[in-house]
Amino acid sequence: MEYNSGNYYAFARPRKPEGVEDKTAWFVGAGLASLAGAAFLVRDGQMPGENITILEELDLPGGALDGIKEPEKGFVIRGGREMEDHFETLWDLFRSIPSLEIENASVLDEFYWLNKDDPNYSLQRATINRGQDAHTDNKFAMSEKAQKELIKVFLATREDMENKRINEVFSQEFFKSNFWLYWRTMFAFEEWHSALEMKLYLHRFIHHIGGLPDFSALKFTKYNQYESLVMPLVTWLQERGVVFRYSTEVTDVDFDVDPNTGRKQATRIHWQSGREGTPGGVDLGENDLLFMTIGSLTENSFEGDQHTPAQVDKGPAPAWDLWRRIAAKDPSFGRPDVFGNHIEETKWESATVTTLDERIPKYIEKVAKRDPFSGKVVTGGIVTAKDSSWLTSWTVNRQPHFKSQKPNEIVVWVYALYSDKPGDFTGKTIQESTGEEIAQEWLYHLGVPQDEIKEVAATGAKTVPVMMPYVTSFFMPRQAGDRPDVVPQGSVNFAFIGQFAESGERDTIFTTEYSVRTAMESVYTLLDVERAVPEVYNSTYDVRKLLSATSKLRDGEELNVPGGALFRRLLMKRLDDTEIGELLSEYKLLSE
Repeated sequence: MEYNSGNYYAFARPRKPEGVEDKTAWFVGAGLASLAGAAFLVRDGQMPGENITILEELDLPGGALDGIKEPEKGFVIRGGREMEDHFETLWDLFRSIPSLEIENASVLDEFYWLNKDDPNYSLQRATINRGQDAHTDNKFAMSEKAQKELIKVFLATREDMENKRINEVFSQEFFKSNFWLYWRTMFAFEEWHSALEMKLYLHRFIHHIGGLPDFSALKFTKYNQYESLVMPLVTWLQERGVVFRYSTEVTDVDFDVDPNTGRKQATRIHWQSGREGTPGGVDLGENDLLFMTIGSLTENSFEGDQHTPAQVDKGPAPAWDLWRRIAAKDPSFGRPDVFGNHIEETKWESATVTTLDERIPKYIEKVAKRDPFSGKVVTGGIVTAKDSSWLTSWTVNRQPHFKSQKPNEIVVWVYALYSDKPGDFTGKTIQESTGEEIAQEWLYHLGVPQDEIKEVAATGAKTVPVMMPYVTSFFMPRQAGDRPDVVPQGSVNFAFIGQFAESGERDTIFTTEYSVRTAMESVYTLLDVERAVPEVYNSTYDVRKLLSATSKLRDGEELNVPGGALFRRLLMKRLDDTEIGELLSEYKLLSE
């Protein structure tokens, strides 16, 4: 497998791998990584679809890319996915998947046209004092000290950031900035999360620094990700004969590991199927490929309802327990407890609010400054209630967010980064709150009159809370080796995929792109597909992107040049008519 970029590598078609018809492929989990891996096997590896089986514990595919209507509770979305231009492997995949709505168009075409016609941006990123504009005004408000701290992390080596928390490399001065408000609420970072992960995010998305304050960096699907991404992909796979086995929990995998040669082969998958947990499994030879999704950010998600709080489920966690059993068999298979053994530091709760009449939407329109019934961009991303004790953020995507929504309904997603702090209106923590009480707290920060809040929350909306104990588990401080390589050294027939596998490229987790990248890397490696995996977008090596980001982070303030006005004029004269001078002037960092 190789990485490369450019049209030569993007448009070339690989030849059929020798003997691929005699191989089988097994996937653990039916999340995006597995669905993408199966698609790459069919499209690029030219493996017959009927040779591919996807094993899924639940009764439906999609993993964390969800979106469903519960008959009694209402609509449920545990989270949303923010996307951008340079998700290179994601768009490489979906250019081949037909749209379910537009004839002769791919999912990528559909997405591209939608965001061309209706570009995303926010008109109010944060509120204060119950729905009033917090006047962050697209500014980062970073002091010189905070800027220096950010640059220091950016320039540090990966090794310097291993096993460090964000609050070990930044001061309270940094945490008071708008930058941190934007960053933490957009990406769900906490102060105790990984400094290494934050550094990787800085490098990965440096070209979007200017778009953080108003979300102009982002793009969104037309509907929830289940209907917009999962359903077209699953339909395409099923049409090609790929086998889906639901209600099948993989409990263990056997390996033959030769300590002398380092050769590693998966030899058997063990599973339990159906409500009775009937034991089963399959033996694997060298021609039987195994792709394992390890860990899970949505494992043990617990749904409440309008009148019932969501609980923190600390019980058995099948996806994590499977990884623990596998990891015990070889040191190269990772260290799952680094991520999956810190529920108090990795949990947070979200809620899906479905409005039932015109009372709430008028307050949404007041904050968003757009008509939520227009069918176009509404909030353009999350709106953060800056003074919320829960640190509450909420978003309204293009409506309808579900194809089955009624014309008078608006679906809102609400989440809180602080699970254990009492609310400003209810006095309860979010994890103690029913759906109705979560709606009350949100309506309070939306600006609904206090004497109307309880009635509106009870009769003007249906709210479904979901607690996710492991939702930011991949952000825990880590070091090399904690995540296994996508294809461990010596492997002849197995790979690890998903958010907890270590990609060979410098990509970042908590993205759809990362899941698809690990899938492509695993398929191309095990089948020796003669096509390059697209490189991660190299903005971190582009001086133009770096200068632009520097200017934006300084809120347009020019660089401080020591030596006074005379030295500044002499410097600019020396730089005049040079590429450096032109760049510094273009990005408003230095001028006469």
